[in-house]
Amino acid sequence: MGAARTRRTDGRRGLPWLVLGLWVVLLAVAGPFAAKLADVQHDRATDYLPASADSTQVARLQDRLPGGETTALVLVYHRAGGLTAADRTTAAQQVATVADRHTLTGTPKGIPSADGTTLMYPVTTNEPGTDEKRRDTFVDDVRQVARGQGGLTVEVGGPAALATDASGVYASLGGPLLYTTVAVVAVLLILIYRSPLLWLVPLVVAGIGDFLARAAAYGLNQAFGTTVSGQSAGIMTILVFGAGTDYALLLVSRYREELRRHERPYDAMRAALRGCGPAVLASSGTVAAGLLCLLAADLNSSRSMGPLGTVGVLCALAAMLTLLPAVLVLLGRRVFWPLVPAVGSTPKARRSLFAAMGSSAGRRPLTVLASGAALLGALALGTLNLPGPVKQLDTFVDRPDSVTAMETLAQAYPERSAQPIEILTPAGGADAVLAAVRGTRGVAGAREGRTGGGWTEITVTASAPPQSAAETATIKELRHRLAGSYVGGPSAQQLDLEDTDARDRLVVVPIVLLSVLLILIALLRSLVAPLILVAAVVAVWGAALGLGGLVFGPLFGFHGTDPGLGLLSFVFLVALGVDYGIFLMHRMREESLRGREPAEAALTALRTTGGVIASAGLVLAATFAVLTNMGLVPLVELGFVIAVGVLLDTFLVRTYLVTSASVALARWVWWPGRLSRTPEAPRTRTPEPVG
Repeated sequence: MGAARTRRTDGRRGLPWLVLGLWVVLLAVAGPFAAKLADVQHDRATDYLPASADSTQVARLQDRLPGGETTALVLVYHRAGGLTAADRTTAAQQVATVADRHTLTGTPKGIPSADGTTLMYPVTTNEPGTDEKRRDTFVDDVRQVARGQGGLTVEVGGPAALATDASGVYASLGGPLLYTTVAVVAVLLILIYRSPLLWLVPLVVAGIGDFLARAAAYGLNQAFGTTVSGQSAGIMTILVFGAGTDYALLLVSRYREELRRHERPYDAMRAALRGCGPAVLASSGTVAAGLLCLLAADLNSSRSMGPLGTVGVLCALAAMLTLLPAVLVLLGRRVFWPLVPAVGSTPKARRSLFAAMGSSAGRRPLTVLASGAALLGALALGTLNLPGPVKQLDTFVDRPDSVTAMETLAQAYPERSAQPIEILTPAGGADAVLAAVRGTRGVAGAREGRTGGGWTEITVTASAPPQSAAETATIKELRHRLAGSYVGGPSAQQLDLEDTDARDRLVVVPIVLLSVLLILIALLRSLVAPLILVAAVVAVWGAALGLGGLVFGPLFGFHGTDPGLGLLSFVFLVALGVDYGIFLMHRMREESLRGREPAEAALTALRTTGGVIASAGLVLAATFAVLTNMGLVPLVELGFVIAVGVLLDTFLVRTYLVTSASVALARWVWWPGRLSRTPEAPRTRTPEPVG
């Protein structure tokens, strides 16, 4: 008997070390693959464009033409009082220097503006091909050569310059985003735990989870060709730290409770995993299922977000349910110093904010519910103030050289677009297509370009500014007239993005709602409770978008909204919002099974989980808020809407609306499950958890 007990004790002591050893081996194997993720990360047009759109086909076919992908720049020379002869000489010399350093397609020719203030030189080359780093090096070299002097302004614009400036922002989604996220999470964990050591444990484990996620993302790319862009990789990191820290908060809170009941940390951790493990597994599964619904999207950038986000959540889950418990058990109670939970002790009595909130919701549930719903509805009206689709030149928070160059061209050349429309047509009918293009209203000029692989390239200059209503009409007319040809280019790409996003919302949103609802029904064994949670997160999404409409233009000065904002914010807010709903409802059901009356169960669940949910919500909102410090308007808008939505969900919906709805409906909240029909006989009561 004593020998058997000794073996069990030795096994308990050895299991955490075994888990730790397995993680060391896993990281050693994953290390080389995680380091390669940056090598397969691309931010080309085809990585974001719709899979089946005309503009995507144009970009792909151009890669197959002789010389491969074309890198197009425009050198813009401008003097407000009019260009001088010396200015024109300087421009010619600088363009000649660029031609000497690089292999250009054709000889660049200067095009003067009608008012004599501006001279532009279109420059194209196939030298970088599809290599983004070589493209950026080419653009940077041209910028080193093309410099103004004595009042002459020189700017480098065009599609390649815009892409290079965007890639600079995406580069910040690697190291800088990671460092900022880690710093934000560290500060919040220090404030939450008030311990010099405890905060470091979940933070390090989350970092290990991110390392594993990067390796898994690389594996997906190699095995299935999953697109890895700067946006999807950056959001994967945010999900690992945000969701992972949430799971850690729930586990550590329950572990602290169990340490007051169990002498051995191992036993306390087992009890903690039994208590909160099902909720964590269910919530992570719901988030993963919601993200995987993005695979139904036609937009490449949205579709790639699904598997990478899922990888991030699952790696965070694996780290927090295996590595974190092992480390905490090995460190023992001292990891909580100076607030070490002793066996048999009770926490210091203090007035609970969530107990007060629950009391107010419990006294007048219908009034609280109606007031909260009215507030969310009023905020949702702000969506009417959302600006229209953002134009390419308005996607940067700080206006780089490429944007100011395009603005200068728009003012100096109002009769023509400085951004080409690209057409790929079967080579056999190129002459007829060229004639049809030149006869299309809104076309200022067209010329035949490269031919190869059965396709001919035609470059079109529109008479209207880029992404104006007139240019959009010209693109649509060209697509209507040119059957069998593909019409692309930067403006066509933006048009396809808008159309595809509208299609994806109609397809993906119902799939997300249905999948999340089915998971909740299976977990909670009820129909009413899942409907409440889903309705609540949809209301939060509308209110968060409405707040965006109130601040994007008037406060942030943004001139447009990213077309993908609605879909991505919906998927993230529904998946992550339901995550917190599961924490609350799972505890409410647990209390009901212990024999508590519905109202008492709801208020007890809020009191015991409210603090953890609030802490988790703050951490998750803060991690997504990091995106608001990035240099691209779509990322700022997405980070703002998700962060605001998480805060609304945490402090309004979970604490007031879901609780008051549960109190008002009483046992009907579990309909048609057995808890809605007959009171359960009280089971063995355990000491009430400390929130």
